[in-house]
Amino acid sequence: MRPRTEVAIGLGALVVLVALGAALGQRENRPEQHDPRASSYLPGPRGTRGLADGLGRLGVRVERFRRSPRQLNPTGDSARTVLAVLDPLAGFTSSETREILAWQESPGGGDLLLAGPGSAGIMRCFGFQPDARESDSVRVRTPGAWPRLSAVLAASRDTVTDSSRVSDTGLWSCAVPPFARIDTLLNSSTGRVLALRLVRSDMDRQVLLVADATLFRNRALRETAAGPWALELLAGTYRRVIFEEAHQGFGAGGSLADATLAWSFRSPWGWIAWQLALVGVLMLLAGAVRFGPIRSVVQRRRRSPLEHVRALATALAAARGHDVAIAAVVQGLHRRLMPAGQRGRTDWRAWVERLALNVRTRRAHDAAATLQSLTRPGQPPEGVLRAANAVEDVWEELRP
Repeated sequence: MRPRTEVAIGLGALVVLVALGAALGQRENRPEQHDPRASSYLPGPRGTRGLADGLGRLGVRVERFRRSPRQLNPTGDSARTVLAVLDPLAGFTSSETREILAWQESPGGGDLLLAGPGSAGIMRCFGFQPDARESDSVRVRTPGAWPRLSAVLAASRDTVTDSSRVSDTGLWSCAVPPFARIDTLLNSSTGRVLALRLVRSDMDRQVLLVADATLFRNRALRETAAGPWALELLAGTYRRVIFEEAHQGFGAGGSLADATLAWSFRSPWGWIAWQLALVGVLMLLAGAVRFGPIRSVVQRRRRSPLEHVRALATALAAARGHDVAIAAVVQGLHRRLMPAGQRGRTDWRAWVERLALNVRTRRAHDAAATLQSLTRPGQPPEGVLRAANAVEDVWEELRP
């Protein structure tokens, strides 16, 4: 197989694999306008990237946390910090809830912002939980254009027990901490509570509870009065906001090579790609192995026109066509030395008679005289070789 063919086959296989991977990735990709996650990475109408960008413009340091809650280490910074858990797509387990509460209670921890039904597992540990309104939407009492919400805050029990993962983590419960003050931040038109600020009395910490994360989504921030309210809620109090993104589906990132390698081991198409790569490597090894000793390259030097003339003269001399051979040799020299427009118009015998008058060197003059004598009929066999040598001397003198 030729190298060009092998390269074409390899490039074609690479294009097919890339197109196949893109098609499989596009099949699982959702358009941004239909993505329901309240993630700070999403610029769609239901994402919360507008909140993160707005806080950054106002001088607040914005961070995105994409690891397990057990890796949420206290910073020890005196700056006010809040961990925003905005209606995560995946719920928190009892162990993860315990780790978030431990982070808030640690010396280097911070406040909590819990919004939406996705954070209900943590919210219940502070005595409240979202109460979904399925029959009708909730209107905000504050004047202005506000988005319609689908949940309000309701009181929960003082002690919350989680036994959903008894076999894994055992029975776990959390008690509602004491609060020095409970401030109502937002009410509905029917008097139900939509947002609260809980100030703990056992430590210098606060908890912000919001029934519906719609108040923080991009569309609400852009089109309603929820934008100034959400920015004022965080920008005026905190210097650092941490958005929890691991439970939104944005886990700890890695390189594209690691993701491709992991996909190739769990997908049937990946196994096909590995098999094709193995076959290609075997073909490359088979083509690279040399069987037998190394052969030396035969150097073939191309003959010059004068060598061809001499060979022709020798052949004609062997056929006893001495006069014909001498005439052919001289005619060949005549064609090469005459201009292109004068070839065939002058007699080569007359040209040979005048050749001695047109040369300057002694060597060329002697060679021209030799050609004049050899063009006469009845030359011996040695005359062919002499004519060939004379032609070569004239050519080298006139065309070095």
